[in-house]
Amino acid sequence: MEHLTIASDNYVAFTFFIGTMAMMAASVFFFFELNNTSQKWRTSVLVSGLITFIAAVHYYYMRGYNLETGESPTFFRYVDWILTVPLMCVEFYLITKKAGAKIGLLWKLIFASLVMLVTGYIGEVLDPAQSVLWGVISGAAYFYIAYLIWFGEVAKLSQTAGPQVAKATRILAWFVLVGWAIYPLGYILGTEGGLFGMKLVADKAAALHAMDIVYNIADAINKIGFGLVIYSLSRNAED
Repeated sequence: MEHLTIASDNYVAFTFFIGTMAMMAASVFFFFELNNTSQKWRTSVLVSGLITFIAAVHYYYMRGYNLETGESPTFFRYVDWILTVPLMCVEFYLITKKAGAKIGLLWKLIFASLVMLVTGYIGEVLDPAQSVLWGVISGAAYFYIAYLIWFGEVAKLSQTAGPQVAKATRILAWFVLVGWAIYPLGYILGTEGGLFGMKLVADKAAALHAMDIVYNIADAINKIGFGLVIYSLSRNAED
């Protein structure tokens, strides 16, 4: 199994390994804290644990794939995103549900996130010749989610759900606006035939490896950070 050993200069595989361990540790923490969480917030903390657990499993497989092939595990990454990103959107519904959030808001968030991810995968993998078109559709879905959270239903509901919920929603909104922005940026920079993408990169393999490192770090920050905000809310908000 020598080919599965992480070389000291293989920073891509190293960040996959660190991502796996960080996500798994976060999952254990969130799951163990469920019994110490009030009933009102227990589902939200459970979803946080599921997000990081799903990510940990995928990162384990992505690490193996990268070590065996030396390639970017794009397919596995999108499978991870298509499961975890909608769950992250579900968190906004759960924390504003007591303030009157309707099931329709939940489906809007889930649908928009799926459109964002499916069209992104099509543009990056299945139809790179039309990557700009698919990227525009994916970007529109992303900005729709950001709009709902910053100015739309989620933002308005959070203001009536108490100061702690409003504060948590605003922090999570920053995660979406800033933290999630790395993904469309990576799409633009790394997709053949994109807006400027690989055409401006001399060493394409090195560019993909760099993006994998950035993705891995961003994933850990976004998913674990999301969960910690929810966990903090469950401790600070009034029952």
